[in-house]
Amino acid sequence: MGNVNSHHFDALVIGSGISGGWAAKELCQQGLKTLMLERGPNVVHRQDYPGEGKAPWEMHLRGKVASDLTTHQYSIQKDCYAFNDATRQFFANDRDIPYSQSQDKPFSWIRGNQLGGRSLLWHRQSYRWSDLDFGANAKDGHGVDWPIRYKDIEPWYDHVERFIGVSGQAENLPQLPDGQFQPPMEMNCVETVMKGRIEKAFPGRIMTIGRTAHLTEPTQEQKELGRQRCQSRNECQRGCSFGAYFSTQSATLPAAQATGNLTVATDTIVHSVIYDARSNRATGVRVVDAVTKETSEYFGKVVFLCASTLGTTQVLLNSVSPDFPDGLANTSGQVGRNLMDHCFQAGAKGRFPGMEDKYYRGRRPNGIYIPRFRNVTDQHPDFLRGYGYQGGAARKGWKPMGEQAGFGTSFKNGLRQPGPWMMDLGGFGEMLPQENNTVKLNPELLDAWGMPTLHIDCAYGDNEKRMLKDMAETAAEMLETTGVVDIETYNKDVPPGLCIHEMGTARMGKDPRSSVLNGNNQAHDISNLFITDGSCMASTACQNPSLTYMALTARAAHYAVEQLKQGAI
Repeated sequence: MGNVNSHHFDALVIGSGISGGWAAKELCQQGLKTLMLERGPNVVHRQDYPGEGKAPWEMHLRGKVASDLTTHQYSIQKDCYAFNDATRQFFANDRDIPYSQSQDKPFSWIRGNQLGGRSLLWHRQSYRWSDLDFGANAKDGHGVDWPIRYKDIEPWYDHVERFIGVSGQAENLPQLPDGQFQPPMEMNCVETVMKGRIEKAFPGRIMTIGRTAHLTEPTQEQKELGRQRCQSRNECQRGCSFGAYFSTQSATLPAAQATGNLTVATDTIVHSVIYDARSNRATGVRVVDAVTKETSEYFGKVVFLCASTLGTTQVLLNSVSPDFPDGLANTSGQVGRNLMDHCFQAGAKGRFPGMEDKYYRGRRPNGIYIPRFRNVTDQHPDFLRGYGYQGGAARKGWKPMGEQAGFGTSFKNGLRQPGPWMMDLGGFGEMLPQENNTVKLNPELLDAWGMPTLHIDCAYGDNEKRMLKDMAETAAEMLETTGVVDIETYNKDVPPGLCIHEMGTARMGKDPRSSVLNGNNQAHDISNLFITDGSCMASTACQNPSLTYMALTARAAHYAVEQLKQGAI
């Protein structure tokens, strides 16, 4: 657990990922003595990135993970796009933390249990939501109405973007508000051509460079934290010693530590939140040392639960008492319901003819983005809500040829010649909230520390399936219309969870009878308990959600401090 001398703090933050890092930063900078609790081991910035900068031939098995490990320890994690031998240390061990699933309803729970959490693994796409998103539930009757709108969170988007550094291009789209951008990354020559062709052929559709949490023009504040400009290595999930992409290690952690108010306890698994019925307050947490399995307790005036959507749900459901026999803050019965993820892995790809005398510089860690155009003004007859496209153009490299049989001078010369330009458009779509998509405790299946694990019962509905079909067909139509050839559509039928945007199991809402949190991410039932990770979301929109988690967390932390000063919590 590290050297934690005191067991009493002003604030307890459970989790150290994107939300937990932001909670700790904001609370510490406002003067609260804060304890951050992380169930996994410590990861020191620049020191604990063993795969950083290594070529495949410098890695064991050329970067592949041994089959006995993928079978016995990473049976779920291996399906993540970022999993390999250079990143394996940032993924949870499925053997030690199992979970069960309903028959014929697979769910891939991708986890990063270490200091920094999945902030070391995320793909850094950073998009604001609009009132099209915050008002969707009220408009079509799915889920509960959000208790906030864009105007409530807009200044917090500003606050977060200035600190983390988001590169992007302003487009003046009502469905995708512009932000506080650093200079955008450049599209390559084929993407530039495709942008012009798509926007001409399909009025109302915009192709822009991805808005991503990578520094292109660091501010003085970012430089003082030791962060530098992105080097276009595109090896981000291995860890970035430049601090060019936003992570807990590169940004929020050093900012919190600079205040002198932060204490970090790693290898510290939160078993449950301690509830005091007399004061109706969360007074602390019960923890288990991940190494020794010894138990302990820590106490605080305010508790921020930021353990990731399913981790937070597990803690809440495990925190039972006579007042909350079904889990802490669960008088609504909504804790563990409405589990959502984005639907994706549907789109089209093909060959862009020509421009074979052109190439690009570096390995840009970012693609293009086509913001949502479905159901923005007109209603599509087959499905509600919408989707956006991510993707980009690139030339085929040497790796496919490296897997072909051959030898000699001509074969080796062929490896030096780039292949044709390829263009890919893949959709990311909204999943509707459904109460029957649930997560519960499974007392029959225990983890390596003797705690009950989760049982997940979740599947995409008909709306998502119809949306996926349209993603593939529309991508093919756009590519064909704009001159791409040899087009292949794909709809890979991957399970929910694999998009790694799980949300919704402790949702915000106006009515305590149908939601867990109010508009300040404060539990309806317990005024000093705040939840700001993906579990708080009342819907998913189609944009990557992490930027919204950050803005909600910063907003909630400032509200919590105000309430503490007033003696209201």
